[in-house]
Amino acid sequence: MAAAEEDETQRLKRPSGRKAAERAGDRQGDDRTNGAGRATHAVTAPQAMRRAADQLRELLGRAPESVSALRPTDEGWQADIEVLELERVPGTTSVMASYRVLLDEEGELVAYERTRRYTRGQVDRGG
Repeated sequence: MAAAEEDETQRLKRPSGRKAAERAGDRQGDDRTNGAGRATHAVTAPQAMRRAADQLRELLGRAPESVSALRPTDEGWQADIEVLELERVPGTTSVMASYRVLLDEEGELVAYERTRRYTRGQVDRGG
């Protein structure tokens, strides 16, 4: 892959989809807050995990293998999802990728980016 192509794949991708106005019409009670005045999310953590994986699958055409991280943000949710990009034999040499997915409060994917590529057999170094 050329360096320019690699740089392009690393940039944050914003998928086209429903317009913001359409989403605003679908939302009810956008001023959800808990008693402390912090915003609450319309979807639960398990729902956010499933939605992030499903929507990334739709965009990439590849089934995610796992959700390795999920955290709430002020705008919604952030998930890190592991995807098999190139299957090889033996399986430990298959190429995997980690994608960071951003969801809004309603669980709709608003951005994603590939953050890392590695072989399945590679182990992160502790540190």
